[in-house]
Amino acid sequence: MGSGKHGLIAAAVTVVCAVTVLAAPGTAFAAPSPTPSPSASSSTVTNQDLEAVRKKLEKLYHAAAVATDEYNAAEEAAEKQSAEIVALAKKIVEGQEKLAELKKRAGAAAAAQYRSGGLPDEAHLLLSDDPQAFLDGTGRVLQGQRATKGLLAEMTRTQQDLEQYAKDASAQWQKLETGRKAKATAKKKIKKQIAAAEKLESQLEEEEKERLAKLEAQAAHKAQTAWLDSGILKDIKGKASEQGRKAVEYATAQLGKPYEWGAEGPATYDCSGLTSQAWASAGNGIPRTSQEQWKQLKRIDIEDMRPGDLIIYNDDASHVALYVGDGAIIHAPRPGRTVTVAGAGSMSILGVVRPDA
Repeated sequence: MGSGKHGLIAAAVTVVCAVTVLAAPGTAFAAPSPTPSPSASSSTVTNQDLEAVRKKLEKLYHAAAVATDEYNAAEEAAEKQSAEIVALAKKIVEGQEKLAELKKRAGAAAAAQYRSGGLPDEAHLLLSDDPQAFLDGTGRVLQGQRATKGLLAEMTRTQQDLEQYAKDASAQWQKLETGRKAKATAKKKIKKQIAAAEKLESQLEEEEKERLAKLEAQAAHKAQTAWLDSGILKDIKGKASEQGRKAVEYATAQLGKPYEWGAEGPATYDCSGLTSQAWASAGNGIPRTSQEQWKQLKRIDIEDMRPGDLIIYNDDASHVALYVGDGAIIHAPRPGRTVTVAGAGSMSILGVVRPDA
């Protein structure tokens, strides 16, 4: 391969930028080290060049994962806001119908007063020359006054409720519009990062792609081996709950399905789409994004985790996987990959959460 190709790869690597790690799928257990890659003399693109490519790809796909979480959060918020707007619209309609009925009752009362000569009930009462009628009328007047006051108070409350519903609906519309903009921005980020990664990979020949895949596997294997060598697996003995078992069964049935950002199945998934749907299938709804799963679900010590728990990765909680036992996870890694089994320690662990704690 000529020096021009080497320069093109080097230039592409230099231009690409983002943030930390989202490793490609590794193996669940400590596996034999990958076959050594060809030496630098066999190709102009050296192993050092490919390692730089690997690290840049990790950064690009990590940035895409962060943007995907932003997109998913905006999508989830939009669904809630839309539902709230529909509920408020229903309340407004009901309030308008109630106000119309109250006005009708008030109109009927005014018509009755008109038919009685325009005199209020108190005046009719004073003009009465029947003592018993006077006593009976006093009670009716008091009742009427209370009813009128109650009717006016109810009309006022209903009008106030309608005004508040309208304000709330307007606020939800504004949030919805803000969410749409955030979603569009995140979508652009995702496409930009994935396009850059695909362009970088497209510069490689098939043989170089194979060597790159070996480097990715080697990096994941190294991290998993270090995690296992810490002796952590000896302390992890928890058994899956009934719901956890169902979540693992669901995730297992999705193995081999493609990763797609923003997807929640059944044909494609992103990382949190897989975990949220796995737990939904177990009858336990959890937050849609990995960051919200980390924020809202109960945190568990790694030594106490059991199959079905979620392992959150990276300092920014941008990736999540389902722990399935024996040091292994099932996850949807990144674009260009499929739902797979990997080593739980093959990526940087932030912590563990339990949906059914």
